[in-house]
Formats: sequence, C-alpha cells, structure tokens
Amino acid sequence: MIFRTATRQDLPAVLALLADEEKIVDPASVVVDAAYEQAFAAIDSDSRNEMLVLTDASGTVLGCLQATYIPGLGKHGGERALIEAVRVRADRRGEGLGRELVTRAVERARERGCTLVQLTSDKRRSDAHRFYASLGFACSHEGFKLAL
Repeated sequence: MIFRTATRQDLPAVLALLADEEKIVDPASVVVDAAYEQAFAAIDSDSRNEMLVLTDASGTVLGCLQATYIPGLGKHGGERALIEAVRVRADRRGEGLGRELVTRAVERARERGCTLVQLTSDKRRSDAHRFYASLGFACSHEGFKLAL
C-alpha cells in the first residue's frame, strides 16, 4: 500500500469514495465541477490542509481522509490535527486499510508536532465508533454542528 498526499488526478476517485459509503462508485462517472476543482485547489495550496490517500501498487485509490492542522492557544500553544472524510472502498473493508490510513495520518500529525488528534463520527455509526476506539481515540466530548 502507498500512503501519500492526493494529487489532482486522484480527485475523481476521492469524490467517488465520498459519494457513497456503501457501494463502489466508478470514478469515471464522477463529474468534477468548478466547485470541486476550487475546493481541491484550496486544500492542495494550504500548508494546514492535506487530502491523503491510500493506493494499491497500480495507483487505485482504496481510501482517503482529510487532515487539517489547527493552531491554538490550548495545550500550551500546541497544534491539533482534525481528521475528516475517512473513507475506504466498500469492497476492501475489513482488510485493515482504514486502520493503516488513520494510523499513518496520526503518525504524520505526531511528526508535525501536534499535541492532539481529533475527529467526529456520526452518532449512528456504531461500527465506526468501535473502530476509532480500537485505535485509541476516546469519546471524550459531545459535538455539535450547525448547517449553514
């Protein structure tokens, strides 16, 4: 497996993973419009954001996540990493790819000097909660969101 920063060429595959968690979406069927192009360019050009992918030797994107590094005054000025949009191809789940992806992202945050890694998960996703707990994440806070 290859763990790396996503490139523009990966964008259709990443969007396919984000489109549907339960089935495989063909990246060739994904419409990459101007909004997606702009969002990817913003992530790609920002040193505090990374779209990370896990690929096989042939370059097929098997998983992805976005890491955002947030400066703050808490934890003695320590930077924290926020992990979002964790996805693994539906037909490759159960092979340890999600564990590999998140573990490598945590290692990357540690190497960067982050003092904390945080993430959120939909309350209905109990399997995901067990998965994150098995990686050492603690369900320590109640989260809130406001759609705009």
